[in-house]
Amino acid sequence: MRVVVCDPGVANVRSVVRAAVRASAGASSSPHVSVSRDPAEVRAADVVIVPGQGSFGAFARAIDGGLGDALRELIARGRPYLGICLGMQVLFESSEEAPGERGLGVYPGVVRRLRPGVDPSTGAAHALPHIGWNTVDEATGSSRYFYFAHSYAVAPADASLVTATTSYGDDRFASMIAEGAVLGVQFHPEKSQDEGLALLRSFFSRALGRS
Repeated sequence: MRVVVCDPGVANVRSVVRAAVRASAGASSSPHVSVSRDPAEVRAADVVIVPGQGSFGAFARAIDGGLGDALRELIARGRPYLGICLGMQVLFESSEEAPGERGLGVYPGVVRRLRPGVDPSTGAAHALPHIGWNTVDEATGSSRYFYFAHSYAVAPADASLVTATTSYGDDRFASMIAEGAVLGVQFHPEKSQDEGLALLRSFFSRALGRS
């Protein structure tokens, strides 16, 4: 199984690669994890992981054209896709962070700025970006802790995509989406220690079942 960590040149992918190698170690098919921004290599991947940090606009411009087309085609063929942070946000049409820039448009919806409100104990606005550990409440009723670093979150037009949510101040946002072979997470599994590795192992286990 060929796992490609997509590097559009605007994100630090090293920690994601290390986590992917650890999570896939011992799998029966011995997945090979590589890094590429070559559209041909992305198209040929059995599994693609798209991490991202920074601005939506820079990320969207980096994948505009061949790389974005390759990602859309891979998703349309039902290949497993894991989008982390911006890698999830870019699945949608647009973002309040970068008016006029277009995402992949795989799903209808926008990426909106968090609106966490005011801390009643201090009267000060909750800080942005939202950085640190927080609870991810899954639709199954279970809750887990993951590490976040973001100021924006997806607002899908189709609420059935949302499989987990997280609260920050007065705001509750979609922290995980899933459909078919696509999984998107707003948090960073590569920075979330045991829970992050468990999520990646689960993702690879499902991917192996599809390969």
